[in-house]
Amino acid sequence: MKILATTLILSSLFFCAPVTAGSGHDHGHSHAQAPASKETAEKNAEKAIASLVVTGKIDKTWESVTASSSEKKDYSGRSEWIVIFINEKITDPAKKKLYVFLTLGGEYIAANHTGN
Repeated sequence: MKILATTLILSSLFFCAPVTAGSGHDHGHSHAQAPASKETAEKNAEKAIASLVVTGKIDKTWESVTASSSEKKDYSGRSEWIVIFINEKITDPAKKKLYVFLTLGGEYIAANHTGN
């Protein structure tokens, strides 16, 4: 019986993949990212708007709107891109502006109508 148990344990080791951290693992450390250009930030913001339209989160009239301004801002010691769009087809004054927030590298974070 001992021989059978030992054989089963040893043979199971041959069929198991080793669990080790390879060179591609990450511990959540943020890696420095090269800042995106203003043009790239605006283009990425337009892609984010297109995605929001497809998912029904914003009106489809936003698809044809281009960026009216963009700038880098600091929030709690972290720089981000804010790209602002103005949609004249929207009748609610509180929703005419759409603020798209991107990382400094140009990745989408969030969008809202308040700018906060």
